[in-house]
Amino acid sequence: MSTQRNKVHSVTTIARVAIDLGVDEDCLWDIANQMEPEDGLIWVYGLGDDGVMAFSEDAVECLRLSMRG
Repeated sequence: MSTQRNKVHSVTTIARVAIDLGVDEDCLWDIANQMEPEDGLIWVYGLGDDGVMAFSEDAVECLRLSMRG
């Protein structure tokens, strides 16, 4: 039996993705809130943080396509 490993090597925060896509972060939040971890949505936590929404490359592409349609 083999274990599947995640191939994500980096993620991009919602603030950066909003800038890159030229959209308001709140608007992007509404779209991304419907995503699941399987879609590439990742929560990043640090000391004292509530968590920051971040995305894999696949998730960013999914968001880009969602905004077109």
